[in-house]
Amino acid sequence: MTMEVAIEINGLTKRYEEKTAVDHLNLRVFRGEIFGLLGPNGAGKTTTTLMLTGLTEPTEGTALIGGLDCVRDTMKVKKTVGYMPDNVGFYGDMTGRENLRFTAALNGLERKTAEERIEDLLFRTGLAEAGDQRVGTYSRGMRQRLGVADVLMKDPQVIIMDEPTLGIDPEGMRELLILIRDLAKKENRTILISSHQLYQIQQICDRVGLFVAGSLVACGTVEELAEQTREDSRFLTELSVKTADERLTELIKTLDGVYSVGCEGSRYMVGSDRDISNELAALVLDNGYSLVSLRPCGNSLDEIYRRYFEKAGHEDGNSIGKVKRFISRNR
Repeated sequence: MTMEVAIEINGLTKRYEEKTAVDHLNLRVFRGEIFGLLGPNGAGKTTTTLMLTGLTEPTEGTALIGGLDCVRDTMKVKKTVGYMPDNVGFYGDMTGRENLRFTAALNGLERKTAEERIEDLLFRTGLAEAGDQRVGTYSRGMRQRLGVADVLMKDPQVIIMDEPTLGIDPEGMRELLILIRDLAKKENRTILISSHQLYQIQQICDRVGLFVAGSLVACGTVEELAEQTREDSRFLTELSVKTADERLTELIKTLDGVYSVGCEGSRYMVGSDRDISNELAALVLDNGYSLVSLRPCGNSLDEIYRRYFEKAGHEDGNSIGKVKRFISRNR
């Protein structure tokens, strides 16, 4: 079945004098998909979203949303695309409901339609009881959920979010991620999320694009990216047991495909030329050891991101240093 393209980007480039913020970006995002544009601050993510929403013009290249050109059809794009910036602005002395009424008026919604939509959105975003409170009293998470309600006032099929989870407490983040997932999977809306929050992106995105210095260096599902960067088809598995000893080390070495076993305390790192997770678990339990945890390594976004840099040969000072700091902050 052919998937409907919601966002199509070809050769999109933005230069500021000598600096290239976005360098010949090519990307397709499909209807009902949650796509994560991932990279450190300064990678060009926000510039990309600004070009998609018509807030800045590209130096060259094209971007289409729902078949509309983001430069030639800017006003139509703004009417049909919802944009949620990293710091959603509301009038703090107005209630959540009053802020949504203001957005409805700006979008020319008929009053009855607006009131019905406001009630529905306050309920869906978990703000029904806080709708008549001043927004100045809202937590960061509540403001972000109100931001989602604000975006949905014009019922867009494509929603672009810039750092939606930044600065939110764990419970607020969980609620927001569930809401974003429902928008895509239950309502078939397309969500493009620009973020440097690796773990959150990995939880909800169907595909991710790794953005580095204005260029998209990789694109795919987390599993696909992990496979692409796996060195020489090697696997690394982390194993923790209640009590480790030399006998268990020797037993692990007997498994077919194992080429290295490292042990530190009760934690093992097992290198193999294939996935031996099931066999490793069975060996531990069958020989009377208590299994605490077992997980394949190398499939998290921070590890994938690091390997892409190493694979690309970014070993010269500033670039690799920035990436290491970026990864360490998001572990």
